[in-house]
Amino acid sequence: MSTQVVSAQDITAFGKVAVLFGGNSAERKVSLASGTAVLNALQSAGIDAHKFDPAENPIGDLVLSGFDRAFIILHGRGGEDGSMQGALQLLGIPYTGTGVLGSALAMDKVFSKQVWSALGLPTARYKVVTKARVNSATKPDYAEILAQLSGVAMVKPAREGSSIGMAKVEDAQELENAVQLALEYDDDVLVEEYINGPEYTVTILNGVALPSIRMATPHVFYDYDAKYNDKTTEYHCPSGLDDATEKQIGELSLNAFYGLSGRGWGRVDLMQNELGVFMLLESNTVPGMTETSLVPKAAKQAGLSFEQLALQVLASSLE
Repeated sequence: MSTQVVSAQDITAFGKVAVLFGGNSAERKVSLASGTAVLNALQSAGIDAHKFDPAENPIGDLVLSGFDRAFIILHGRGGEDGSMQGALQLLGIPYTGTGVLGSALAMDKVFSKQVWSALGLPTARYKVVTKARVNSATKPDYAEILAQLSGVAMVKPAREGSSIGMAKVEDAQELENAVQLALEYDDDVLVEEYINGPEYTVTILNGVALPSIRMATPHVFYDYDAKYNDKTTEYHCPSGLDDATEKQIGELSLNAFYGLSGRGWGRVDLMQNELGVFMLLESNTVPGMTETSLVPKAAKQAGLSFEQLALQVLASSLE
């Protein structure tokens, strides 16, 4: 990818920019870190950018304060699920990234897998456990669910990010316990067949797949601590794939992102199974932008500084 420079004329066109971060989701802490980094980068580039935390200010203040557009860096519910996108559309304020439908689809891991399956894109087998079913007279048969998924599974709240509420399970009791934990975050739980292989992520930036990153961690899986706290996590970019395979994972990620109505920028997470097939995990429409986040690492490999990356994401609000 060639480095694209945002001109002074473009900077003027942005006007007054609200950087939306913080919020009330379980990912507030990460959003605060991401938003601070983005705000500093935009201000360094000469953008008239200001912090706006929806947890502290009514959304209508965006209009009263005369903001021309919004850079959404709210992770999780309330910022990444389509609700903030819908509110901004009603207020007539342009914003970065994916719209209402695409945000809602990508935030929901179950609907994402259903869309990908309908499109013929590869993703692991799965079952869905609901809070209503767990609380009913006919409770889930956890042993049967696990047997249908080859005996090992990942349990995930359907609409959470940053690996919050996730667990790897290998027997029926572990599965039941993990489902109960996941239900503390969501009414729907995805139980996904475990993929034994390396994990990759591909950043999408304005129609281009950036170089893939391979993650390696001594943890059981790439969990919250591995992402944000543990210094032993390794990030390989270049990821070590040959040119043909790199092209393959990039095209698959683009198809997955746009298959969910993605727009502007985002990140697609995948794993490679024992047969060498890349399996889609999820699509992130407002990925992390902290110092340890994956998108800035991929952008750097593509020749983009953090400031240039932030400007290119902001440019998507001009569409």
